[in-house]
Amino acid sequence: MASPGDLEPAPSRVPATKVELTVSCRNLLDMDTFSKSDPVVILYIQGNVDKEWREFGRTEVIDNTLNPDFVRKFMLDYYFEEKQSLRFDVYNVDSKTCNISKHDFLGQAYVALGEVIGSLRGRLERTLTGVPGKKCGTIVLSAEELSNCRDIVTMQLCANKLDKKDFFGKSDPFLVFYRSNEDGTFTICHKTEVVKNNLNPVWQPFSIPVRALCNGDYDRTVKIDVYDWDRDGSHDFIGEFATSYRELSRAQSQFTVYEVLNPRKKCKKKKYVNSGTVTLLSFTVQSEFTFVDYIRGGTQLNFTVAIDFTASNGNPSQPTSLHYMSPYQLSSYAMALKAVGEIIQDYDSDKLFPAYGFGAKVPPDGKVSHQFPLNHNPDNPSCVGIEGVLESYFQSLRTVQLYGPTNFAPVINQVAQSAGEVSDGSQYYVLLIITDGVISDMLQTKEAIVAASSLPMSIIIVGVGPADFLAMEELDGDEVRVSSRGRFAERDIVQFVPFRDYIDHSGNQVLSMARLAKDVLAEVPEQLLSYMKMYDIKPLSSSSQ
Repeated sequence: MASPGDLEPAPSRVPATKVELTVSCRNLLDMDTFSKSDPVVILYIQGNVDKEWREFGRTEVIDNTLNPDFVRKFMLDYYFEEKQSLRFDVYNVDSKTCNISKHDFLGQAYVALGEVIGSLRGRLERTLTGVPGKKCGTIVLSAEELSNCRDIVTMQLCANKLDKKDFFGKSDPFLVFYRSNEDGTFTICHKTEVVKNNLNPVWQPFSIPVRALCNGDYDRTVKIDVYDWDRDGSHDFIGEFATSYRELSRAQSQFTVYEVLNPRKKCKKKKYVNSGTVTLLSFTVQSEFTFVDYIRGGTQLNFTVAIDFTASNGNPSQPTSLHYMSPYQLSSYAMALKAVGEIIQDYDSDKLFPAYGFGAKVPPDGKVSHQFPLNHNPDNPSCVGIEGVLESYFQSLRTVQLYGPTNFAPVINQVAQSAGEVSDGSQYYVLLIITDGVISDMLQTKEAIVAASSLPMSIIIVGVGPADFLAMEELDGDEVRVSSRGRFAERDIVQFVPFRDYIDHSGNQVLSMARLAKDVLAEVPEQLLSYMKMYDIKPLSSSSQ
């Protein structure tokens, strides 16, 4: 039973979807004298924290072939916001032993799951390496989303004769849904509205993705608690019942009634029957297009970076500066850029990233600029790969003079101009702004965000350093949608986080970067989907069929 303080939905780690990886190999090394190799592929997954490689699974062995198409598939949870590193080792099986060191090594390939999904039609071919002086052939990986992950359930429930908990009136009931986890714990996944002063409430219909309700496992337990709402947050527990997705899907046709039971009351009272009943009034399932559908269809994520070069960051040559280039560790700016960029680059086929600075005096004339290209090439501000962006950033620190003020609107409008030229769903723009301080052009920035909210675009703002970022929270429309001149943003497109909340205090930079990326990128898939739904844009491959 959840305690009343646990009722706010925690950031639960629900995968974006489940994908099935199919593996084939071509032109493998032939290690057998009188026949061809008998290959098997072993998949290893790297831990995000300890970076250890752990075996995830193996394909079947196919006898006597150098071009195997394996039947056994790998089922993986896919998280857009994490770099999921995979390693595929190929062996020639010589005997019946499971000890892999007893077999011939044919080569290996390293790949991120995002790279496979980000490849056109979800198909990626990678060269096998690892046998000195030999061509090891290639491995072909195909990612297919499991169909039940695109399902959205809409249901409505009512209750009858719930226990009365309020002294001067009836109860104010609401339901809390929990998904069971692999380890037997429960994670909150939905809360209904409160129906005031009613022991026979009828709640509004609500929708929830199947993966959020049961992670695609139809027989996994779904626990539902019934509470009486109290203004002070100490909600009274009325009772609970358990079901599953499969049972709920059958329950509608059978008009199933669930008994609400309170374990404490049951132990204390001999004649206790129940604390009321809950009935499922309706249950419908619809399939919707997912983030993976759009990426596999060919939608490209275009990543743009904007870095704060205002004087409040401190002199870059001094160790106290937020831009200080230490030979031993990355600055917060470099870490934020690398953390976010290394994940997004898997979804951008040309790996060319426009990168800008703002708030500096720029050579040759020393004028203040709020959107100067880090590579100092106004005709082509794109850098090759994230390493190219970092290189240009370090170069700019040596050539520009940090100044001010901190203006966001020019670079937002710059990216919005590009986003406004594409309306067919083939491109989606993600702008990363890294800043150390309080924004100087708040009104203009709000106006720019409201205008950009109707475009294929998301904005991530990472605050570095010790400043008070309270004003930034206003731009993150989670609570209240951003507005300008009486016009509200059509979508929530901004995600703001202070980097200090993600720094690992043991000094582990890899962990700090993984934590940051996980949080700031988590909203991008939903933001992309909200744009596509707003304009009824179907995935490119399905709309062209």
